[in-house]
Amino acid sequence: MQTEEMSMKSKIIYIVFVCFITLLIWLGDEGHRPLAYTGSELLHSVGLIDSEYGLVIREAVSRNGAVANTPQYVMNKGSYTATLRYRAEAEDSVLELWEQGKKMAGWSIDPSETEMTVDFTLPKDMKQLQLRVNYSGKGELTVQELEIRPYTLFYSDSYFFMLLFLSCSLLLWWYLQGGSARFSREQIVDWGVILGVALLATTPMMQTYLYNGDDLCYHLARLEGLKDGILDGQIPVNIQPDGLKGNGYLNTMYPYLFLYIGAFLRICRVSLGLSYKMLIFLANLASAVCAYTAVKSMCRSRRSVILAVVLYTLMPYRFTNIFSRGDLGETLALIFWPLIIAGLYHVILGERRRWYYLVIGFSGVLQSHILSAAFVAVFCVITALCFCVRIFQEKRYKEIGRAAGMTLLLNLWYLVPFLYYYFGEELSTEVLRWSGYFEQSVNPSNFTQSISLYNKQYFSLGLALLGCVGIGLLRFLCERQRERTGQDGYLLYLFVTGCVLAYMTTGYFPSLALLDNELFENIVTMIQFPWRFLGPASACFLFVGAIGLAESQILAPYRNLVFTLLVGLNLLVIVSVPMDNNHMPYKNAEAVASKGHESKLAANIGLFYPHEWRIEGASDERMVSNVVTSDMHSVTVHSFEKKGTKAAVSYTAVREGCFIELPIQGYLGYSASDENGERLETERGGGARIRIRTIGDGMEHRVYVRYGRLPLFIAANLVSAATIAGIGWRLYRKKRVKAG
Repeated sequence: MQTEEMSMKSKIIYIVFVCFITLLIWLGDEGHRPLAYTGSELLHSVGLIDSEYGLVIREAVSRNGAVANTPQYVMNKGSYTATLRYRAEAEDSVLELWEQGKKMAGWSIDPSETEMTVDFTLPKDMKQLQLRVNYSGKGELTVQELEIRPYTLFYSDSYFFMLLFLSCSLLLWWYLQGGSARFSREQIVDWGVILGVALLATTPMMQTYLYNGDDLCYHLARLEGLKDGILDGQIPVNIQPDGLKGNGYLNTMYPYLFLYIGAFLRICRVSLGLSYKMLIFLANLASAVCAYTAVKSMCRSRRSVILAVVLYTLMPYRFTNIFSRGDLGETLALIFWPLIIAGLYHVILGERRRWYYLVIGFSGVLQSHILSAAFVAVFCVITALCFCVRIFQEKRYKEIGRAAGMTLLLNLWYLVPFLYYYFGEELSTEVLRWSGYFEQSVNPSNFTQSISLYNKQYFSLGLALLGCVGIGLLRFLCERQRERTGQDGYLLYLFVTGCVLAYMTTGYFPSLALLDNELFENIVTMIQFPWRFLGPASACFLFVGAIGLAESQILAPYRNLVFTLLVGLNLLVIVSVPMDNNHMPYKNAEAVASKGHESKLAANIGLFYPHEWRIEGASDERMVSNVVTSDMHSVTVHSFEKKGTKAAVSYTAVREGCFIELPIQGYLGYSASDENGERLETERGGGARIRIRTIGDGMEHRVYVRYGRLPLFIAANLVSAATIAGIGWRLYRKKRVKAG
């Protein structure tokens, strides 16, 4: 495809337009604007609101202590200014700065003044930063306004958008200058549709706030913890060093490869809220690409391929995971189901050289969600058993072996630490296994509807995918006279599998009766929710409908009509995602603090570290932030420093038999040494802390604790790295041979 080169006039107009938009993005930067609250907007449980929206605290409340506070912020390291406007009748009230339940600083409120300004510096990124007004219990205290202002920026979101816009502008410039000659018109249209659908799927995220899904607070904590681990020098990151009040939280038990993208944005000081939204956009884009690639490899109809892109990217269950459940892991895993289905087809029936589809698909699921990886493994085994005769007749087990071996080698870097900690560490896993399976079953009537996020237990296939079910029924029941192909048999298998999986999500499936069976109970307590089957069921129906529309003889005269109907029905998913009742990003023109601040700093959601994957005994109430001694009269702690997974403590003990406990969860991999570099024995103390026996000679000693990668982990990393390098070298050689 040839294009005319841009004229000089067009080039000038284009450059001026790009510069103008870039300027507007820069002018709209909120990163330097202050957070401001009136007294009535602060979190409070006591007090009265006066006519100026101030919070009035009187002695009559019979209470002292924290009476008003800001939300908890994820705040970047740096210098900030806090300004409190108030009226106070008595002394001893204090403005305090807290982080993860630990007081960092405090400033007395002077009753002779009406405004105080204090500066504070954060030495590292904070997880739950909060300002509190501590009331003395004497006299009247009126909190009029509290403001937090950065010396530089809260976040660099606008600069990120500027860079993104300029990059897209350069890409478009290259295209207009003749770069499109490398692509056909059909390719340009297809990729335009993919990008457009991905953007459309992301529009509910284009708000100044985040939807607070069920598990969102946990995934935000993972994203922030991964960033901390990278800055600590861990690659791969096994420990989130600053989680759980700085005690550390195990990172290897939940796949995190794709979270590196968001973690990198956080390192560049992009806000936590926008980093998460970018992950969702990339997940939408990747879902569209995988659906396009997978269906195109099995079907020549561009209409069906585009239909697959729209139906899969706008699939109701994906939207439920993103907006209602906040399940980032399963959202990422769903990206790769089309590649799994297409990969199995090619390994068993199609082009056997495309076995790498299965490698990419399985690896992607494994690096997203462990339970989904288990689903995929079972799906692959059942599929292989159903087509075992064909596999052995055509010796396709060779490709299956290659796919399995390559998948294992590529993912060894993650699997080894996961299995090591799962079987070798005393981890708390009770919360992961509960038998509420039957109670969480889906009402089949929901299958016919679109999506509603107001009901947290609302799950649907959607009308479009039910239309795919109808296409499958039409083909398999009404077109018997046509000669069946291997692809027809595979689509029939997908149709039956999808129906079985959908049936297993409903209350009609006898799960309550089967819970008496020990094997079934063990399985469903790990699965937890039957609606998890909706994802793979939807993927199966997608292939049946998209390819069936292209192959059906009965529907041949109506293909365009059916295509339009299914796409239109699926667009209802976007329409039905509820927006905030206040459709404006700001409450009023005078508001200084925006919803954008609240969302970007995660103040409206917060971070959460679940009980699972902690060491047994590491409950919240047993977490501490300081060194604990066995006998405060015999052991004196002089200093304690912790940075990432490295810590140093100096102490003096006057008698033997004592110990110190560091505020670090003692996961396998931590080691301790003394000031001479000699290795020290560590024990598991209270709250799963690292315990070290002291030397009672009355002299000052220093202990160094750090997390170090185990040799087994390093070996696994090297194997995976060598596998990736080998694949890269082979592709490079193949490209050179082809070019030559």
